[in-house]
Amino acid sequence: MKELLANAAARAARYVAEAGERRVNPAPEDLTHLEILGGKLPNGPSDPAEVLALLDDIGSSATVATTGGRYFGFVIGGSLPAALAANWLAGAWDQNAAFRVMSPVSAKIEDIVLSWFLDLLGLPATCGGGFVTGTTMANFTALAAARSALLKRAGWNVEEDGLFGAPSISVVVGEEVHVSLLKALSLLGLGRSRVTSVPADSQGCMRADALPQFDGRTLVCIQAGNVNSGAFDPAREICGRAREAGAWVHVDGAFGLWAAVSPRYAHLTDGFSLADSWAIDCHKWLNVPYDSGIAIVRDAGHLRDAMAVGAAYLQAGEGREPCHYTPESSRRARGIELWAALRSLGRSGLRDLIERNCRFAQIFAERFREAGFEVLNDVVLNQVLVSFGSPEETKRVIADVQAEGTCWCGGTQWHGRTAMRVSVSSWTTTEDDVERSAAAILKIARSAKLSPA
Repeated sequence: MKELLANAAARAARYVAEAGERRVNPAPEDLTHLEILGGKLPNGPSDPAEVLALLDDIGSSATVATTGGRYFGFVIGGSLPAALAANWLAGAWDQNAAFRVMSPVSAKIEDIVLSWFLDLLGLPATCGGGFVTGTTMANFTALAAARSALLKRAGWNVEEDGLFGAPSISVVVGEEVHVSLLKALSLLGLGRSRVTSVPADSQGCMRADALPQFDGRTLVCIQAGNVNSGAFDPAREICGRAREAGAWVHVDGAFGLWAAVSPRYAHLTDGFSLADSWAIDCHKWLNVPYDSGIAIVRDAGHLRDAMAVGAAYLQAGEGREPCHYTPESSRRARGIELWAALRSLGRSGLRDLIERNCRFAQIFAERFREAGFEVLNDVVLNQVLVSFGSPEETKRVIADVQAEGTCWCGGTQWHGRTAMRVSVSSWTTTEDDVERSAAAILKIARSAKLSPA
């Protein structure tokens, strides 16, 4: 075991060291070689060292270099050194994070990390939180708490009696609502299409002047950081209206809520602390290994009502029992790498990470504009949308950039326009990475303009 783990560490260290210089997207032949991993399952055991070697030799070259500094797709961060190392140690510990008695260290670390999160994001210290896989499950978890609380006010116990015959809940979302939130609504039986959709402004923000009437069974879902533009909904006005009516406000804050840690960008999160629940991704801007997210609910009791589990053999202790705040019971101790990331960065390091990525987004936008291409959004955070001409031209540039390998950016549709989306989210990205990537993109874009499709 010792030799095998040392071998794995050496191979992983080599991969990390080379990630910054390799092509970001795998070459076609690397994908073809993946077939070697298949075939019939061997009848007998294989040497673990040979298994590891095969996985590394064939698999590593077929990965997307999201840990490097030139990946700008899907708001995916890298893995901070301390977080990655803690992830390895946590894997060796192999803790089940369901109950304190199963893993006292995991439960205590979750307590610590939750308190740090609430402090960093300016949320009430009494909030409850659950450590989940990402924003989709964080939305699901927080919205389950909202569903439970809203129906309880109407005299209905949804955990015991289900939704058959339950009073209705009105769900209000923005026109630019993220698909993960709609998926959570569908899983909760609240429906994707039964929502009231509020028109958005030119940056994708909910228009406060177009809000419907709220009441005590209204669930309002707002965004901190539009996935395309990076824009923020007018939280203070929406939360004020909701408070007056007794409605519940949920925040999809996957990456945008992290702006609260920066004095330069904290104004964007004005009013979001007035909400009732929040969903946050940690493998995005906090740069911890996959998978990691957190659901936070103002009233911890509402979250516990929706998520708690009990059985004769499950003896709860005195403190917070982690599985009473998440959909899963058995799960990995993902709070460990969160602790390591926050402890290693500190408040100033996290602030620098956020501000550096936002500055790099501004550099991308400047280079595109200088070259005569249209930036479609107000670059308020880490997201840049750029058009290279017609839809066909823009799609061609995106495809060529992805195939060329210097960097990776995705495509999107924005207010009827085809655009390339640049998301700057990694601690490893340097100004040289940005300039090198921008130069490669512009070279391809100019070539596309000069040559026929």
